[in-house]
Amino acid sequence: MKISARNTFKGTVKTVSVGAVNTEVAIEIAPGLEIVAIITKSSAERLGLAEGKDAYAVIKASDVIVAVDENTHPL
Repeated sequence: MKISARNTFKGTVKTVSVGAVNTEVAIEIAPGLEIVAIITKSSAERLGLAEGKDAYAVIKASDVIVAVDENTHPL
């Protein structure tokens, strides 16, 4: 697999929750660290996603939003 996205995380599928149209997939990329994605049901079927299968979480985004609680100390 070759891909232009720089943020690619290999992991193991932990859960696959199939809905009527979409499927929620949780991929464990490190012990206790999961990335959760909502993809179409047909994409999940085409990829053959199942618990325990190796998969990649690929993140391609032009924006990252950062937030803090209002009660935090200023820098």
